[in-house]
Amino acid sequence: MIIAKSPKPTNITLPDHTQLPESDGTFVKNFQEHPQSVLLTDSIRPVLQQLHPDGQYRIGQDCGIYWRLTEPPEKGAEAPDWFYVPQIPPLLDGEMRRSYVLWKEYVAPLIVLEFVSGDGLKERDKTPPSFDNQEEKQKAGKFWVYEQAIRVPFYGIYEVQKASVEMYQLVEGRYELLSSNERGHYPIPSMGVELGIWEGEYDEVTLPWLRWWDNQGNLLLTGDERSQLLTSQLEQERQRAEQEQQRAEQEQQRAEQEQQRAEQERQRAERLAERLRQMGIDPNEL
Repeated sequence: MIIAKSPKPTNITLPDHTQLPESDGTFVKNFQEHPQSVLLTDSIRPVLQQLHPDGQYRIGQDCGIYWRLTEPPEKGAEAPDWFYVPQIPPLLDGEMRRSYVLWKEYVAPLIVLEFVSGDGLKERDKTPPSFDNQEEKQKAGKFWVYEQAIRVPFYGIYEVQKASVEMYQLVEGRYELLSSNERGHYPIPSMGVELGIWEGEYDEVTLPWLRWWDNQGNLLLTGDERSQLLTSQLEQERQRAEQEQQRAEQEQQRAEQEQQRAEQERQRAERLAERLRQMGIDPNEL
């Protein structure tokens, strides 16, 4: 975390999330960003609830991370499209966070994801900040901020147009580009999951979506997908039960038919025996 120096040494109280802007006033870049964030959050939630049974974690979606104090404040913040912070309480000072202020939290996100809507240069910008007479001359690039200032362990750049995700891991203070595993996914060991591209329909749109898998390669489902899967499984069970009932009824019918045939055979045998006796022949001596 970097805090811009003041021209004169003064005793100041650093602002918290209630005193800093919640938004930089920019529009969401396209209609795909919001459902993509929801897809990531919805599908990973059960995993995080297992990892944090005490609820000590937070997910941010297009939420500001303040990493240094500037004027205006927004210049000292980045707003990742999606990030996850472990081991922090759901509430801060009894309130939901309006933003994530590092000088009040002290815990960096474990993973930050950016969704590219342009050429991807902003997400790969490694430009450090520069100052002239203690005034900011050049704003730091996103890549530099996540690597050098916030020091996020995992940084992902997702490009829907290229159907790709570029993953970096912080190693000895520098981001190293990760290679995908045999499934084409990028493992996040401390979360026990993998991140990759899934081609399919979500939110009534078929796209190469960014999604989670478990470390065995099983796709992590959203709540709707889990409900649909459960409904499908229940329907399959109902159909199997009906088939079993039909088979049981058919077996019962066959058993009844066999019983009827046996009864008919018994009656024929009795009639034949009666005829033999009428003819003076003992059927038991035959």
